[in-house]
Amino acid sequence: MSVVGIDFGAQSTKIGVARNKGIDIITNEVSNRQTPSLVGFSARSRHIGEAAKTQETSNLKNTIGSLKRLIGRSFDDPDVQIEQKFNTPAIIDVNGQAGVEVNYLGKKEKFTATQLVAMYLTKIKDTASKELKLPVSDVTISVPAWFTDVQRRAMIDAGEIAGLNVLRLVNDTTATALGYGITKMDLPGPEEKPRRVVFVDIGASDYTATVVEFRKGELNVKSTAYDRHFGGRDFDLALTERFADEFKEKFKIDIRTNGKAWSRTVAAAEKMKKVMSANPQAPMSIESLMEDTDVRAMVKRDELEDMVRPLLDRVTVPLEQALAEAKLTVDDIDYIEMVGGCTRVPAIKEAVSKFFGKNLSFTLNQDEAIARGCAFCCATLSPVFRVRDFAIHDIVNYPIDFTWEQSPDIPDEDTSLTVFSRGNVMPSTKILTFYRKQPFDLEARYSKPEALPGKVNPWIGRFSVKGVKADANDDFMICKLKARLNLHGILNVESGYYVEDMEVEEPIPEEGDKKDGDAMDTDKPEEPKTRKVKKQVRKGDLPIASGTGGLDEATKAALQERENAMYMEDKLVAETDEKKNELEASIYELRDKIDGVYAEFASEEEKEKLRAKLMATEDWLYEEGEDTTKSVYVAKMDDIRFIAGPIIQRYKEKIEAEREAVRKAEEEAAARKRAELEAKKNAEAEAKKAEEEAKKGAEGDAEMKDAPAEGEAQGEAEKQ
Repeated sequence: MSVVGIDFGAQSTKIGVARNKGIDIITNEVSNRQTPSLVGFSARSRHIGEAAKTQETSNLKNTIGSLKRLIGRSFDDPDVQIEQKFNTPAIIDVNGQAGVEVNYLGKKEKFTATQLVAMYLTKIKDTASKELKLPVSDVTISVPAWFTDVQRRAMIDAGEIAGLNVLRLVNDTTATALGYGITKMDLPGPEEKPRRVVFVDIGASDYTATVVEFRKGELNVKSTAYDRHFGGRDFDLALTERFADEFKEKFKIDIRTNGKAWSRTVAAAEKMKKVMSANPQAPMSIESLMEDTDVRAMVKRDELEDMVRPLLDRVTVPLEQALAEAKLTVDDIDYIEMVGGCTRVPAIKEAVSKFFGKNLSFTLNQDEAIARGCAFCCATLSPVFRVRDFAIHDIVNYPIDFTWEQSPDIPDEDTSLTVFSRGNVMPSTKILTFYRKQPFDLEARYSKPEALPGKVNPWIGRFSVKGVKADANDDFMICKLKARLNLHGILNVESGYYVEDMEVEEPIPEEGDKKDGDAMDTDKPEEPKTRKVKKQVRKGDLPIASGTGGLDEATKAALQERENAMYMEDKLVAETDEKKNELEASIYELRDKIDGVYAEFASEEEKEKLRAKLMATEDWLYEEGEDTTKSVYVAKMDDIRFIAGPIIQRYKEKIEAEREAVRKAEEEAAARKRAELEAKKNAEAEAKKAEEEAKKGAEGDAEMKDAPAEGEAQGEAEKQ
């Protein structure tokens, strides 16, 4: 079972996986650690990720970005219209949602943003599966903290269409905080002052500041503030607008009228911005940008800062809001962790550092911190991995009200209630109590629509409570509803039930424990004292019908089937291209080898036949064979193999024979060497044995010579 965390970004996506007792960021098919968040379409197939980026400039009108910022939005949302500046395909209304119309498989097709995100997640799932060599299902996906209920539901729907089981949608900065805290061994204990860290995350399109308190084994999000239109792409756009004016005046070309020229300039501006993060100035040069005109420019860092001055003036606003909501001052903050690619901009670092009056921390990988945190989060929710216990207490970012119709039997009844306030801990469950004699409905909506992103509908859902009726005495039924804001930040009324007030007996707690000396002698133990109390006892369930902003099951199943069909079509196209490339490579290889290594294994007749076949196949390949089916390429390959097969077989047989001869020669040489070593060993053993025997013989002779002398000396002694 795999554990995968996905940092789904507006510009690119990173994939974190739990393995090797840690978190790895995996690479895609071209060995990059991040995959462009793009989906493209052509007359033959879809192009997703790196493939979409490769053909983006040549296929602008059919390549879509800003996927994260379009999902869950309606077409008339002002934020969607802003995205049009960063997207070449015209954004249109598709079944009430933001979507696009593209040319796909030779005809016009419309896709919603949810479908586009599902396509992209399918690619991410495929990338992770190939790297892990395991099927991927369970994932966590990062989303901005400002995502609303409908946007979060749309992300879950997109994940399900892609065949993923989304264990949790985790806020970007919460994932970063988890990745920061779970590896820290020096966090304060429960009774100590918490460590307070501000996470400043500025990516390609938005800016989030979050205040988090850490204690050993837990993190508590205290506040989150954001600027949804502050990111690296705004710097790129400012540079591009400057170049558009400069090129019009200097080179007499207007890149605003040419989509490809504009796109190439944006790409060059992005590179310049990155260079100027480390250098005081940067050059830019683009060949044949438009009307065969080469352009060049030079920009200094202070010039760029002047261009984006209105943007830089907003740097401290989210920081002030986050501290105010957390009821903290800059002196209460211990560390400021910077993540996101745009936090490399010197002017931003300087402004944040000046605001806090402290040095900034860059202990986390600025590009990969969210993906690592998502993978940690997925691992904590997975039964397969053992992870250090670490509790995550996130917060509600938008207050939620419930409203209902007034009961005719209760004329002074309130008809609305703020159930989840901003700053409440999430996930959270609240029990709502109603007194009713008939079924009733209630609605959930955001209580402050002006705080929502863009022009999102504040309506969240409608919930109909069934099975409600008066009792035998025509009294109210006491209805209890369980409202839950779950791990994803999505609201549901999960269950309903009714209760009755009943008298039950419960033991009376004794005032204190008796001492042994006070114990009375009795024949039997004293019976516990009880009292009658009124309690609400659950008597049965109440069915609830829910209407929310998510897709219904039938629609979701149809979209999933469509996605699977498109995926198989892409796979077939990829396999067809592979066979075409294999055929082309074989033609060039055989043409080279027939006069080279294969020359001695083929007769002149066979060579001429193979050359003719190769030439005919090559002509066909570049004419009517340019775009055909996989089976045709396979058949053409088989035709070539039928002629070349015997030649290749003879070559292989000779090579095998030579290898066999070499192997035998090596074996014989090894055998000779072993025999020589054995003979040498035996000779040494014999020599050693002969030496030992000669030594023993010499010692025996010495003993024989010494023995008579001793006898004679003894005889002389006896005579005396």
